[in-house]
Amino acid sequence: MTAPLPEHSSEVQLPKASYTVRTIRTIIALILREMSAKYGRTPGGYAWAILEPVGMILLLSLGFSIMVRSPPLGDSFLLFFATGYLPYGLYGSAAGNTSSAMAYSKSLLAYPAVTWLDTIIARWILNFLTSLIVFVIILSGIIIISQTHTFFDYESIFLGLLMAACLGLGVGLVNCVLGGLFPVWKKLWAILTRPLFLGSGVLYIYEDLPTAAQDILWWNPLLHITGLVRNGFYSGYNANFVNFYYCWMIILVLVALGLVFLRANYQRVLEES
Repeated sequence: MTAPLPEHSSEVQLPKASYTVRTIRTIIALILREMSAKYGRTPGGYAWAILEPVGMILLLSLGFSIMVRSPPLGDSFLLFFATGYLPYGLYGSAAGNTSSAMAYSKSLLAYPAVTWLDTIIARWILNFLTSLIVFVIILSGIIIISQTHTFFDYESIFLGLLMAACLGLGVGLVNCVLGGLFPVWKKLWAILTRPLFLGSGVLYIYEDLPTAAQDILWWNPLLHITGLVRNGFYSGYNANFVNFYYCWMIILVLVALGLVFLRANYQRVLEES
């Protein structure tokens, strides 16, 4: 007696290796599409990614050089504000691009090969790589122009930038869910985070703050990130207040919550986007 033939499923089950390769190819294709759409169709292209932070750094340096004789660290206002503003800007761009990734690629999600997670990963990777290149170009230019002999702790610098990008990813995922379920959240978040620039150590160092301000602002992970990046540029500066465990705990909690709730509600988020 012959055994009954197994029932054939209507869905083709791909091997894990084939699925991984397909996912990588999809993410690369999304990155190339994003590069072409975001930087290839505007005058100047990637130049604006450099000119925008350069303009902000120049304004900060000019304004504070008029009011005070020297920056809190070193003797270059450009270097001091660049090491604070660029990590902060990396966080902001990562959060913004992540929260709008699904809405930006909404039309592509009709294809079975493209998932909502692919669009988020692709946009986050492109943003991180672009910000990393911009960071290197701007800091190299400042160091050459200022003719400063700068100490480099590459581990602290890269770790600080990676933490900024991952924190932006976590915040962006949560905002993507909340913004899709509650449209008013986008405006509310913009209002709530306006003072964030002043509380993230871009204009000062943690050690110069009064004790009461230190106790409050210590809970802002961006303050740890800017302190860590500056620790990689100034040999005489020790950012002992930086707590890696606290920062990564915040990042992991935000990413986990964002992924869990987005997986359960991504259809509703797409409908509202």
